[in-house]
Amino acid sequence: MNLVMDEHGGAGPRVGRTLGVDDTHTLEVPLRWGDSDALDHLNNTLYFRLMEEARMQILYGAGLRLPADHGAILAHASCDFLRPLTYPASVRVTHRVARIGRASLEFELTLDKAGDQSGSYARGRNVLVWMDYINNRSQPWPADVLARLGAAFTPAG
Repeated sequence: MNLVMDEHGGAGPRVGRTLGVDDTHTLEVPLRWGDSDALDHLNNTLYFRLMEEARMQILYGAGLRLPADHGAILAHASCDFLRPLTYPASVRVTHRVARIGRASLEFELTLDKAGDQSGSYARGRNVLVWMDYINNRSQPWPADVLARLGAAFTPAG
């Protein structure tokens, strides 16, 4: 793959497909023993940390760095806790592109225990917005950023 550096401060594909609705990204993250709470299950705040780690792996994997003048911000994060995760386990965090707006990207997330086919342990929703940090306003997603993200996700279908 040919990589280029650009004004967004990272390397990304020179030519690639753009991000599409229903594209997915999956990351496995091992739980640590210290992530458990007094009830011996994953503390609720850690579900958001797992989502955050997967989100940052997506952005860094797409070659994006957060420059001083523009970049992505997390505008919304929610989680439905379906059943408790317990140590030891690896958690499979899947982002699915639900909507691509002018300045926002909406993701539906699932958190599953690797090797467990019985269903998700949590569901979430994240919204990222592309921002002009200097003027504190949203901006349209740059085409090259959507192409980099497209290269980091698995195409739908």
